[in-house]
Amino acid sequence: MLDRYLIGSVDRVSPEAPVPVVLVEQESWSLGGAGNVAANVIALGAGCEVVGCVGEDEEGRQVREKLSEVGAGTAGVLSAKDRPTTVKTRIMARRQHVTRIDREASSDIGPAQSDALLNAIQGLCPSTHAFVLQDYNKGVLVPPLIRSCLDAAARNSVPTVVDPKRRHFFEFGGATVFKPNARELEDALGERLQAEDPSWMQQVRQRLGCGSLLITLGEHGMAVQSGEVGYLRVPTMAREVYDVSGAGDTVTAVMAVVLAAGGTVVEGAILANHAAAVEVGKAGVATVTPEEILTRHRAHIQEERT
Repeated sequence: MLDRYLIGSVDRVSPEAPVPVVLVEQESWSLGGAGNVAANVIALGAGCEVVGCVGEDEEGRQVREKLSEVGAGTAGVLSAKDRPTTVKTRIMARRQHVTRIDREASSDIGPAQSDALLNAIQGLCPSTHAFVLQDYNKGVLVPPLIRSCLDAAARNSVPTVVDPKRRHFFEFGGATVFKPNARELEDALGERLQAEDPSWMQQVRQRLGCGSLLITLGEHGMAVQSGEVGYLRVPTMAREVYDVSGAGDTVTAVMAVVLAAGGTVVEGAILANHAAAVEVGKAGVATVTPEEILTRHRAHIQEERT
């Protein structure tokens, strides 16, 4: 996806309708969606190959260009004639989010496109240390592709981190880490979240068929249920919240990099929690560096000692 920001000021209300008139003073473009996960992976010092779909349009060209600028591989990014590149335009005034305008197509990709993406994934398997399946309900992660991807990773003993959305929520069985947020999980299960209850967490993990369930709880931190180490509650580390945009992408990226480096799910959750605390203190969608995570971690240790 491409995130577009129109930033300006508001001095009057439109005479045509009771809406503010934003005088645009600045315009910027940045990677969104899975592109933001890739940017975060690279900011952490790891390599990243992106597999996905953009339109045959100027915005698709910009996505490829920006991925190349941050150092991500784009050989697996397909161009589709029948759909536009997803663009989210945010209009901001005086640091307030006025409105968002989306341009996208969310119909499922066809078998030929799905096969092309799978071929790209299988070609990357021998040199890959972790897979991230980042779903946004835009029609690219169709069930056959999800299943083939997870099976390919399992055959090659590659850990997988999945960030699901409602449409195909229960298609990600076999994932190493299943990472929904609280609202997504409640919507999918059709019941109230009980993240403080280890037995409920274990039942949900088994129902989803994943190695570990990691629920992001916003200002309440995270809850983890792992088949190996059981239940873990990770409190929030954020001192101030400026903008929550992209925090989930940062968590996904940190977890994937930790697993790729041979770390555990618990280590990944703790480091991802510190990374999210850094990210929400920045304006807009942002990346986090290892130095920033370590600084935040050391500060937390010092706080506990005092």
